[in-house]
Amino acid sequence: MTTPYPGHTGLRALLARPVLRQLVRFGIIGLLQNGAAYAVYLLFTWIGFDPKLVVGITYPLAMLVSFLGNKKYTFSHKGGTTGAGIRFLIAHAVSYSLNLGMLYLLVDRMGYPHQLVQLAAIFICAAFLFVALKFFVFRSTAVRTA
Repeated sequence: MTTPYPGHTGLRALLARPVLRQLVRFGIIGLLQNGAAYAVYLLFTWIGFDPKLVVGITYPLAMLVSFLGNKKYTFSHKGGTTGAGIRFLIAHAVSYSLNLGMLYLLVDRMGYPHQLVQLAAIFICAAFLFVALKFFVFRSTAVRTA
């Protein structure tokens, strides 16, 4: 069996593919960023702060970590920071709205535990953001044609 990546077999060949390599890197940054944010979320909601307020405070900090890490490490984006930053904010505005909508609908309206809803929201928003960052925020300028 031949592989399009000479010298790579099995897992190495799989990880040599750019999309999978990006997904793994995105996951590493996401685990570090979201693990810390979720710990802060649990601490402050345990103290008594409103879950939506805590998300409103932690989300912008997590966004900054995500932008810097994913721009350089995940997608190796060489384009300008301003355009990517604006697109990044748009993608996160959609993700943030999705997150708050899940909390409102599933916690406030349906009574599910906020801890579980927020944990699920992390994964749902992460999947959306990977696609948005890859194809919208840090898209390759070489791929676009007139």
